[in-house]
Amino acid sequence: MIKLLWKEPDGVADVQALVQGAIDIEFATLPPYLYASLTILPDTNAPAKSRMQSVIMQEMIHMCLASNIMNAIGGTVMITPPHYPGSLPHDVGGSLIVHLYPFSEQAMAQGMAIEAPLEPIDPRVLRATPGDQTVTIGEYYERLKAVLATLPESAWTPDRNQIDDAQFFQGQIFAVNTCADACTAIDQIVSEGEGTPKTPENQGSPLDFQNMLAHYYRFWEMQRNQVLEKDTSSEHNDSGYMWGGSLGIDWGAVYPAIADPEEYDFSTESEAVQIAQAQCNAAYSAMVAALCAAFGGAPGQLGVAVRAMFDLRMAAIHALNTPLTNGMVAGPAFVCDQIIAAKTLAMGDAA
Repeated sequence: MIKLLWKEPDGVADVQALVQGAIDIEFATLPPYLYASLTILPDTNAPAKSRMQSVIMQEMIHMCLASNIMNAIGGTVMITPPHYPGSLPHDVGGSLIVHLYPFSEQAMAQGMAIEAPLEPIDPRVLRATPGDQTVTIGEYYERLKAVLATLPESAWTPDRNQIDDAQFFQGQIFAVNTCADACTAIDQIVSEGEGTPKTPENQGSPLDFQNMLAHYYRFWEMQRNQVLEKDTSSEHNDSGYMWGGSLGIDWGAVYPAIADPEEYDFSTESEAVQIAQAQCNAAYSAMVAALCAAFGGAPGQLGVAVRAMFDLRMAAIHALNTPLTNGMVAGPAFVCDQIIAAKTLAMGDAA
């Protein structure tokens, strides 16, 4: 479970820092989820592939919505690519080290650890200890809603650098111009990640606001290789759900990919391998730069970012089909080019 450090804000700048924390977390989940998805062999594991792709798409939407909130309250969106393995941003004092794992039970368990609600519908109860200043992602967002509501109306700037569904993910992204818009965005982010939380009035549900399984439960389905379905046969099942039939996952239908390619020494590999990794890094760097520019209000840059995402996918497929000397392969390390990274920071400062 990710535990983020919560610090009560004192003014708009502190609230902006909290929103930046949300942006950092949403962006940082993408590489481990992408790596797992990309390493599934073509034309295999269709149920798992569709679940992974839907989670990835929604994480991208979440990052856009969090960025819209930041722009609405006058902040500057920054994108800082993390290193893997390593702690996710703002996981202060946490023990979870996130890796780039190929598609595996281990990768699914990691996804569950990242997305875990405070209290899943399973009987396990995972509560923070008294006095603990760390909170789950869902709790972080709920507190963020409360502090956003304390901002004066003058803190909100309508139509400032907003990304909407005319540019990306039709019907999924919307402009944030008011506190009410921000709260709607946060509710969407939390429900898609964790499901409906347990409250005194609500027994909790693994479903999000679109009546689909939240991310935590999709990872759990894959990790167990079973479908989570409604249980209408028993009055004694408090959760209302049961484990059903197999998803038919074949854990062997995966590229023989190494974990954590950022730690691998590619200098001893063939020129073909080095070129393949360089192409992955270039596409990833271009995507980061374009996203930073787009969230800074630069017209047309979201389209550039989408093209870079396609380039990254194609570069990853090429890398996964270029053998290493040990017979394994390496997917993208998600390393941002130093030159392009510097340009990205400059764009952020100028925005």
